[in-house]
Amino acid sequence: MTQNNIEYATALYMLAAEENSQNEVSDSLKVMLGAFSENGEYYDLLSSPAIPIRERLEIIDSAFSSLHEYAVSFLKILCEKMLVRSFPSLCKEYENLLLASSKVSFAKVASAIKLTKEEEKALKEKLEKLCGHTVVIETSVDKNLMGGLVIDIDGKVIDASLRQRLNDVKDVISR
Repeated sequence: MTQNNIEYATALYMLAAEENSQNEVSDSLKVMLGAFSENGEYYDLLSSPAIPIRERLEIIDSAFSSLHEYAVSFLKILCEKMLVRSFPSLCKEYENLLLASSKVSFAKVASAIKLTKEEEKALKEKLEKLCGHTVVIETSVDKNLMGGLVIDIDGKVIDASLRQRLNDVKDVISR
């Protein structure tokens, strides 16, 4: 994501925070994302220079008039600036800002095999104890890992993979 895109998401978040409507804007963005994921042609439609900007803005109004005005205006700005295709990553950045402000951390966990619900719950509890606040976990399977986990949380990487452990042993032996 470009710095410019981060600034757009931050501006939206700050505007919503002034009105204490961060969650409402977030909910509206999620509805919009859902509409875009159901029909990927919306990106083409709202990005098309063949369609006058006035018509594209009217399409946004008619499709999303029931949603929070800041979210709708945000999408209109992206449409005007030809940045509609960045909408999903901007929404993700907005969500990251929302989580950060509410003392919630987002952790990406890669494992060699799919974690069970019990393992996810135990990991979540350990991370919350480590961080001192709520942690939201997103898990994925990385077939390149021989075993263990790699956790990316709050910009820090915790490498508890088998490969890392073997490298640590190798370092000790080579001393």
